[in-house]
Amino acid sequence: MSFSAVIVAAGGGTRAGPGLAKQWRTVAGKPVLRWSVEALLAAGARQLVVVVSEDGEAPAAEALRGLTGWTTARGGSTRSVSVYNGLRAIQGPEDEPVLIHDAARPFVTAAHVRGLLIGLIDADGAIPALPVADTLKRQDGDRLRTTPRDGLWRAQTPQAFRRGRLVDAYHDWRADEPTDDAQVMEAHHGRVVLVPGDPMLMKLTFPEDFDMAERLAGATRVTRIGQGFDAHRWGPGEAVWLCGVRIDHHQTLIGHSDADAGLHALTDALLGAIGEGDIGDHFPPTDPKWKGASSDLFLEHAAALVAAKGGRILNVDVTLICERPKIKPHRQAMRERLAAILGLPLDRVSVKATTTEGMGFTGRGEGLAAQAVAAVEM
Repeated sequence: MSFSAVIVAAGGGTRAGPGLAKQWRTVAGKPVLRWSVEALLAAGARQLVVVVSEDGEAPAAEALRGLTGWTTARGGSTRSVSVYNGLRAIQGPEDEPVLIHDAARPFVTAAHVRGLLIGLIDADGAIPALPVADTLKRQDGDRLRTTPRDGLWRAQTPQAFRRGRLVDAYHDWRADEPTDDAQVMEAHHGRVVLVPGDPMLMKLTFPEDFDMAERLAGATRVTRIGQGFDAHRWGPGEAVWLCGVRIDHHQTLIGHSDADAGLHALTDALLGAIGEGDIGDHFPPTDPKWKGASSDLFLEHAAALVAAKGGRILNVDVTLICERPKIKPHRQAMRERLAAILGLPLDRVSVKATTTEGMGFTGRGEGLAAQAVAAVEM
């Protein structure tokens, strides 16, 4: 079923403590907003509007760098005004389902979306909710009174409605600020149904919520493995670049750039881990501007793509295959250089060397090869 979505990300989030607004902070290395945008786009959102404050355009663009299929709308002085502005920014059939979601709930999934769309088939609204399990207390002066919890539910987002119906409901709303969108639909005599909620749809409100979210994120992220391979011929020269380190040698490697086979293999490993092709797609050897270029630039580019997708490099491992030069005297410098480029602790960077016992093109001294493996968490 086709649907659109509005993500409200215009608030200041003052209860979350000092620093950036909570939608721009990170959970497991990924901006909070990006979690929901990626999930709703993956679930098939036809159009996705992120509602931001006047100064939120730039941080939204940074948080969602590399993603397509989303636009922004300007938020208002209250959440309800922001939702209304987001609804009006959506183009399409008035009876198309629209999901309203809070950016501060990062762990929405396609399964949540499917449940809401099914619930909306015979209703004006569908919301995920959890039954209240804790005993409720109401303070009455200096006394506490127990409040019955029978029939009470904890409403979550996203909440699903027919877009035209919700626009009309917001247009006619005249009461104080509603606590959620379902309240607006209820006041407009709409029938709202409950679908199963999920503890994972927690809302980040207080500083301690981010600690919990970090732990929960481990259950939603996966580790991807990429591998890379590169080889270059030996030619006349006086030095060679390997893993970002210059080594004096009676030959050099021949290539369009500086022919650093170690960095090329590692660049391909990172690109492979995130499904972004290979080094030739990003830096074609036919492009003269890369002639003689430092391969540091290639690796930095791949690392930036990983970060833009919300990924985190866990560790890298490079193996250099050659008879000469000897790698061991330079191995530590290579590890330190790779760690600096990738922003990794040294113990997450490995550089090794081996020979082919005189066999093949490396054994005959015709060229050098490198292979690399990278682990990325996303």
